[in-house]
Amino acid sequence: MLPGVNDVTTDTQAAQVARLYYVQGLTTDAIARELGLSRPKVSRLLSHARRTGLVEIRIHDPQAQPQSLEAQLRAAYPFLTPHVIRVPPGSSESVWLERVSVAAATLLGQTLRAGQTVGLAWGTTLDAVSRHLTPRHVPDLQFVQLNGSASARDFMSGFVTDTVTRFAGNYGARAHLFPVPTFFDDPLTKQAMWRERSVRHVMELQERADVLLYSVGAADAKLPSHVYVAGYLDPADQRTLAEQGVAGDIATVFYRADGTFGGIPMNARSSGPDLSLIARAAQSICVVSGLGKVGALRGALAGGLMRTLVVDEPTAHALLHGLPG
Repeated sequence: MLPGVNDVTTDTQAAQVARLYYVQGLTTDAIARELGLSRPKVSRLLSHARRTGLVEIRIHDPQAQPQSLEAQLRAAYPFLTPHVIRVPPGSSESVWLERVSVAAATLLGQTLRAGQTVGLAWGTTLDAVSRHLTPRHVPDLQFVQLNGSASARDFMSGFVTDTVTRFAGNYGARAHLFPVPTFFDDPLTKQAMWRERSVRHVMELQERADVLLYSVGAADAKLPSHVYVAGYLDPADQRTLAEQGVAGDIATVFYRADGTFGGIPMNARSSGPDLSLIARAAQSICVVSGLGKVGALRGALAGGLMRTLVVDEPTAHALLHGLPG
């Protein structure tokens, strides 16, 4: 925000300047004369417009691979709005995750509006996204955790709570944590817990979330999904999931390669939401990076478990060309 100018005035001026510069093609000198502003102030307003998402710059190069992949994804999945992120040739998957995280953080900042509730599924990918957010105050915004994280390891490390509160703090929002086990030992214990008023309050927020933000988990990802390496699943659990044809998970709820999720016993113990909540969401942003997640991504798309996808270029290529994860 510019010194001495409130948010509304700055946004209004920035939008006016951006329209003259990008739409009408005026120079910064011409804009300064027309609006009675200094050239430095015009430049600051243009920077403000780009930084806050009032202006989004995309290069539509017909020869560019990301745009071609986006077109192919839209053709294959008509319900999907894809964002394919270019990565340096020969770069590592850690670099891919970094690029995708920056793009997802930017997209989220452009999506959020005052008064919204955002459902957030924690994990390695979303933790990376949380570290690239651009600070911005959004009035009356709430973040609600979609699945529990009560494990001894994560209570000690703060991994999950830090991720959720980092999102909320970035936007001056309220964080609603979900302090229940990620997986219950006994489904009957979960059923009893779900009758508690404090738990029902969080679940009601999840149900009416305006935006959902999550990734897909996969057991064999090169950069492993947190739930598979943090002691949430023992070897017997993982063997059982493989025997049941599980391709991946969203918010620690498992689904098969065809996108179905009914009849998987582990889901009766999971604290994550029924995936029908994901399927019917009007605004759901899935962030995916890494070839090890191709199978999980393909299954999620088969089930219609996202509306917007942010994905790196090599992963998108492998998905479209039938390559295994």
